[in-house]
Amino acid sequence: MDELIKVHTSGSTGQPKEMLVEKSRMMASARMTCDFLGLRPGDTALLCMPLDYIAGKMMLVRCEERNMKLIRVTPTNHPLANLDSHIDFAAMVPSQVYESLKVPTERERLSRIGNLIIGGGAISSDMERELKTFPNAVWSTYGMTETLSHIAMRRLSGSTASQFYTPLDGVQLSITDSEKEHPEKGRLVIDAPHLCAQRLITNDIAELHYENGICQFRIIGRTDNVICSGGIKLHIEEIEEQLRPHLTADFCITKRTDAKFGEAVVMLVERVNESTSGRAGEFLSNIMEICRNILPRYSVPKQIISVTQIPHTPNGKIDRATAMKVAEN
Repeated sequence: MDELIKVHTSGSTGQPKEMLVEKSRMMASARMTCDFLGLRPGDTALLCMPLDYIAGKMMLVRCEERNMKLIRVTPTNHPLANLDSHIDFAAMVPSQVYESLKVPTERERLSRIGNLIIGGGAISSDMERELKTFPNAVWSTYGMTETLSHIAMRRLSGSTASQFYTPLDGVQLSITDSEKEHPEKGRLVIDAPHLCAQRLITNDIAELHYENGICQFRIIGRTDNVICSGGIKLHIEEIEEQLRPHLTADFCITKRTDAKFGEAVVMLVERVNESTSGRAGEFLSNIMEICRNILPRYSVPKQIISVTQIPHTPNGKIDRATAMKVAEN
C-alpha cells in the first residue's frame, strides 16, 4: 500500500474535513503541473503559503519531483516584501497578489516571476486587467483538495489570456444535471484516475467550451451557492462578479431564509471609518444605490449588513457558512 499523508479541505462551505491521500498520487499531480509549465531541474520555487493545506504541501512535492531549489518565506499578504531573488515558479492566493500589486517594489518583483499560479479564491476583474499586462506567465488554477491541488489552468497574462480553463494531461471533463435550455452547462465532473480513484462530481456549475478539440470550461457558480428567491435561481458568484468592478469596500453575497421569497439575497460589506451613525447610513445607502443600478432587479440585495471584516477561511477563501450565519442573525 502506498504511504498516506493527512490533508485538510479548505472549509469554505462548512467545517474543514480531514483526508488521507496517497503520496504517489501527489507526485503524479506534481509531475502534471511541472510538465504543463515547463519547469526544469534547478529552477527556483517560492513557498509562501502554509503547509497545513494541500496548496502548500504540493509546492514541496513539486520541488521534490522536479528537483527545484526551494525558497521559503513566512506566509503573509506581502511575501515579496523582503525577497528580491530570481523566482521561476510561485503559487499564491488572490489576497497575496492583491496586496503585492499595491506596493511598487513588490509589484515589480511579482511581474518577474517566471510562472505565477493563483488559486484558492476568486480573482477580481480589476486584478485580471492588471495581470494581463505582465510580461511573464500568470495563471488562475482550478482544483480542490480531493484532486490534490489544481487539475486545470487558464492564462491571465498576455495575448493568450482566456476566460476558460484548460485541463492538464490525463484529466477528462464532462457535466451532469444539465439544464434543457443550456445543455452545455451543469455540474462539472472530473475523471482523473492518476489523482483520484473515483470519478468526482463537483458542486461547481460549469459551462463547457471546445477549442481545437480540447474540452475547456469556465465556472459559473456552485450548487451550494445558489439562492432560490421567488422561484428564480441566482448564483452568488455571478452577483459578486457583476458588483466587483463598482465597489471598493470588501464584500460578499450570501442569503437568508425569507417568508415571502423562500430565500433572500443579502450582502455583507466591511464598514469604513464610521464616526457617526449618519455616515454609516449614507455608506450603506450608496452601496444599495450601486446595486440597484448594476444588478437585475431580482438580484438586488434585500438587506446590506455592515461587518467589521468579511469572514475568510485560514487559506483565504470566503467562509460561506459563517457569512450565512451572520445574515440569518
